[in-house]
Amino acid sequence: MNQDHEQRLQEERNLWVATARPDGRPHLTPVWFAFWEGRVYICISSGSVKARNLASNPQVAFSLEEEVKPLIGEGEAGVMAAPWPEAVEAIFEDKYGWDILDDADYDLLVAIRPRKWLAW
Repeated sequence: MNQDHEQRLQEERNLWVATARPDGRPHLTPVWFAFWEGRVYICISSGSVKARNLASNPQVAFSLEEEVKPLIGEGEAGVMAAPWPEAVEAIFEDKYGWDILDDADYDLLVAIRPRKWLAW
């Protein structure tokens, strides 16, 4: 991944995340995200399809929305235990005006560790 890709991950607002249901059917959703120290962070509801999917299969694919200059990643996701990194909380606040600590509906912070990047 180059510096342009890192800048896009810091600035772009939406990320499409694909998880797999236990029966193998894909589940694709747009989410807000933070990029910090080489990882992608998403805040999700523990009752969501994403959360249930990740509990049985932590493998994910994700992509920025830009269709002309795709940036796609593959990696492994894991739920972070509290306390969450202050830097990640600050990114969500600065980028979206969203205090993830005060949102009872979105109670899981998921860190995605990319293992492969595709761009063209």
